[in-house]
Amino acid sequence: MKGSISRRDFLILTARGAGAAVVSYGLMGCASEEHESEVSVANVSFNHGIASGDPLANSVILWTRITPDIEAELTVSWEVSKDQTFTTLISTGNSTTNAAKDYTMKIDVIGLETDTTYYYRFISHGVTSTIGTTKTISDGSPDSVKLAVMSCANYPAGFFNVYNLAAQQESLDAVLHLGDYIYEYARDEYASENAEALDREVLPATELFSLSDYRTRYAQYHSDPDLQLLHSKVPFITVWDDHEVADDTWRDGAGNHNDGEGSFEERKLAALQAYFEWLPIRPWSEGNNEEIYRHFAFGDLIDLYMLDTRVLARDQQLNYADYYDGSLFFDEETFNQDLYETERTMLGAEQLQWLEDTVTTNTGRWQLLGQQVLMGEMKLPGAIALNAMSTSDYEELGGLALLAARIEASDPTLTTAEQTYYAENADKLTTEVLSQLSFPTLPYNLDAWDGYATERDKVLDIFNNNDKNLVVVAGDTHNAWANNLSNTKDAIVGVEFAAPSISSPGLEYYLGISDTVVEATEAGFVSLVEGLQYVNVKDRGFLTLTFTPEKVESEWHFVDTILSDQYQQLTERSTIASSLADDAGLILTTE
Repeated sequence: MKGSISRRDFLILTARGAGAAVVSYGLMGCASEEHESEVSVANVSFNHGIASGDPLANSVILWTRITPDIEAELTVSWEVSKDQTFTTLISTGNSTTNAAKDYTMKIDVIGLETDTTYYYRFISHGVTSTIGTTKTISDGSPDSVKLAVMSCANYPAGFFNVYNLAAQQESLDAVLHLGDYIYEYARDEYASENAEALDREVLPATELFSLSDYRTRYAQYHSDPDLQLLHSKVPFITVWDDHEVADDTWRDGAGNHNDGEGSFEERKLAALQAYFEWLPIRPWSEGNNEEIYRHFAFGDLIDLYMLDTRVLARDQQLNYADYYDGSLFFDEETFNQDLYETERTMLGAEQLQWLEDTVTTNTGRWQLLGQQVLMGEMKLPGAIALNAMSTSDYEELGGLALLAARIEASDPTLTTAEQTYYAENADKLTTEVLSQLSFPTLPYNLDAWDGYATERDKVLDIFNNNDKNLVVVAGDTHNAWANNLSNTKDAIVGVEFAAPSISSPGLEYYLGISDTVVEATEAGFVSLVEGLQYVNVKDRGFLTLTFTPEKVESEWHFVDTILSDQYQQLTERSTIASSLADDAGLILTTE
């Protein structure tokens, strides 16, 4: 984090309230005797599970939410032990929660031992929660660190089988959740075709606007048994993306916030408050629900930087509709002026400066960026990027245009079959088609780093100038990707591993890719996009990263369905990619 919590800090943090977290140091109270006389006040239950997060070498956040049958001030105790029987307690204490906090409870347990597994539980009014497992991170020289990376969990789209599969992983040190932990849409909107049949229609039924709306949606998500299971087993390190607020959120608005829907600022602040209430994330000052970027050191092996590329400072996304008339003309000159505008930002000056300062002083063998959107350059032929043509149409019409050029040049290698084919199809090369085929290569997603190209170069330069081994992880796209990251001199300065979605539909949905052409489509993407080494356009899943001093290895894990809670791991689609740390730089190889 932006520092460590020591015993000396305890009174200061307690006085400040440490945001929404209660600081716990050692044995501060007896849980077993605290509530015997209070059982009649309210009957309570732990319907939304327990969780841990933001692990440091000497502390970790513990979280729960208590459900009372009447509105009341609830006393909640916690116990932390090195054994599952809680014979020897390491940390205990009690505090209160109420409706103003949505009955959530967040404890910052400090004074723990490094690289150590702990068990924890909560007790309120005679009721005990399930037992959770958490772990502090190393402050030494670990032989390896294993992280799970995931994003984009849309409740109505299907079951959270991916969370269940991740919970079966052995030796995970933490889960990196890169955003879209919830979605804000109303019932019967995005990816809800099967929601009624699966009994997964969203609550509330309306789009989320108020604090109550967001709290209700988080409560529904936290009722999911697979999400509860993973939270109870592994500490999470999280950042938000857009759907925790609204689709395509930027600093002052969102694509899914329209005229007549009230103040976006009020909506955003409500959403972020609910996020901090319901996620096991460590706040850094009371009432500050907007700053989320932070640093974690896994000993001398990994420096992890969790960035906010979405809410804090992002300039509004560019829109191709402002540069393309839908037919013949694309305003390339104006588009490039806007795209490469020097002050255009995703991180903001303060966060970018923090990143540079922190990277410059850190010495971890690996530098890991945890952030939301694809950093790798993902350019496609302009006709495809602008949705003027499908991939298959571009292949056909582009081939015809090449054939026309060969005929005009009297190419002696032309065959009779080629000449016949051209004569039969030449009428397809209309003025509009020829214009579209002449469009330049363009970013396929202006919401990603491709839409903020100048600042991306600045970020890559920070790591390259400091001779760091850079690994970037991303979510957002709902598909799995692996990229070589190159600077403006075409030198590889890092690698990127992107996680598929937990349940949100991917390219197979948006492009209508049938199972029969999945592999051909994936191969086509790799051949079209420079730097791209791997893509999975179809399957839901997550990835694991295993770091050693010598290499980082990414493995993508997929499930065969989200439309039933009975699933199998899709082992035939699992893929491993590795990158070596050496003086020659980072080279990605897919196995």
